[in-house]
Amino acid sequence: MLSQISEPRPRLPILGRGPLVVLIEDDPVMGQSLIEWFNIEGYRTEWFRTGRDAIQKLGDTDPDVILCDIRLPDLTGEEIFKVIAPQIFGTPILFITGFGEIDQAVRLMKAGAADYMTKPFEIDALLQRIEKLIASRRALTEGYELGNSPAIAIVERQLRRLATVDSTVLLTGPSGAGKEVAARFLHAKGQRHPQPFMAINCAAIPAELLESEIFGHEKGAFTGAQARRIGYAEQAGDGILFLDEVADLPLTMQAKLLRLLQERTFMRVGGDRLTSFRARVIAATNADLTQRVKDGRFREDLYYRLAVIVVDIPALRARPEDILALANRFLGEFCSSFGTGQKQVSFLAEDALLAHDYPGNIRELRNRIERAVALAETDLIGPADLFPEKVHRGASSDPVLSLQQSRDTAERRAILAALALSKGDVTLAAQRLDVSRSTLFEKIRRLDIRYEG
Repeated sequence: MLSQISEPRPRLPILGRGPLVVLIEDDPVMGQSLIEWFNIEGYRTEWFRTGRDAIQKLGDTDPDVILCDIRLPDLTGEEIFKVIAPQIFGTPILFITGFGEIDQAVRLMKAGAADYMTKPFEIDALLQRIEKLIASRRALTEGYELGNSPAIAIVERQLRRLATVDSTVLLTGPSGAGKEVAARFLHAKGQRHPQPFMAINCAAIPAELLESEIFGHEKGAFTGAQARRIGYAEQAGDGILFLDEVADLPLTMQAKLLRLLQERTFMRVGGDRLTSFRARVIAATNADLTQRVKDGRFREDLYYRLAVIVVDIPALRARPEDILALANRFLGEFCSSFGTGQKQVSFLAEDALLAHDYPGNIRELRNRIERAVALAETDLIGPADLFPEKVHRGASSDPVLSLQQSRDTAERRAILAALALSKGDVTLAAQRLDVSRSTLFEKIRRLDIRYEG
């Protein structure tokens, strides 16, 4: 039980993108008290009241730390830890124990748990432990390369693990979400990195040419075959053969691809000798392959050969934390390649970028930044440069704000910047802004600020 819950502090706004704390606790009084304290401190929270509920749903979250009672009505802490440890990818887990359960807690520490606390405990001591665990985890994971959002962080951790094995991988997700980027990342982090990465878009090549493109052909194999051609499967060598838009393969080519995967050999068009196939296969699609199997448009046996491990790449709208970072990356890239000098995105343009739904995903964002860098008449890119289709003729792209709106905009920017520098620590942010903690919380509430940290 908590030793200090008789004088709760006033409710303060929750910072919507603060660290995520998962609580596994069956005691309703203690659980509610802990949730209140975590919210006050700016943490996001998930509360599971049974071990089985936590096991079933924990895979849908990406917690920064897990706080778990060692004794629950359905399962023990050891039973829970044994099941969830492979799922949480090193997320620190802190156990709450009674005095008689210390031996069990020590066993859990030896098995990989991060820490434990005995009841009763001081809330401040618990919060300090949680803060240290989160800081340690973020120090290890802040080097994410594909993005900083929880959604893409999960994907990146999966890809890093898959880079150490040779299983066939199927990347799914909407068009423009970055499936080829993920495939190249998988190649870069694996032992095959020095070897070739050969990418072929199955939807972009006419059906009658696909076999020759993938397997190659001998001289004279067909009209126009004036010399031997080495296909992508052979060029890949010991590297990666990436089959993009694999759902668009004709059924005849699906049968030949199945044989390639099963027998690890192929024959050039017009050839009479088998050639060994040594590359790892990564496939990608934006289609629902299971539905295509049901419709008879995709071979079921090939599907199971390709979908050994499936990794879903999230749409950009599911990872809003990455939008501005990606925009700035593209901005620097195009300013450099176009020789325009360094341009900047205005505050209003940033707001417009964050508000957009991106049906074209990252490819759309990249295209909008490229067009804006090429056509913007000043060094400050405004909303109209990014979204010309939303601007009515004759309307100003940057409407004049009232003085109050200008002050609110400036305060919001300053507060978000301070929160970013302090990694969501409201006390440190208040010190940077030279205001009291209560004043800062009041401004956060009034301006409806949701820190995207």
